[in-house]
Amino acid sequence: MLFMVIERFADPRPVYARARASGRLLPEGLRYVDSWVEANLGRCFQLMECDDLTLLSTWIASWSDLVDFEVVPVLTSAQASSVVP
Repeated sequence: MLFMVIERFADPRPVYARARASGRLLPEGLRYVDSWVEANLGRCFQLMECDDLTLLSTWIASWSDLVDFEVVPVLTSAQASSVVP
């Protein structure tokens, strides 16, 4: 399953410092696909993939002291096209 994870930063500096020091802290089985950062550095949009939602929850817990999360299950355009009659 694909998830668009919207991260909101009060201050991006500690987020980037932790990422530099520790990496993304992804549990095995959770795959980072790509990300985009808002120009003012207030939000990050990450596309993540996993079959086990506990992996996503574990990852979020590793960052929840610095980041507010919104998780949106998404489909690719091809998947959406195949389900719309």
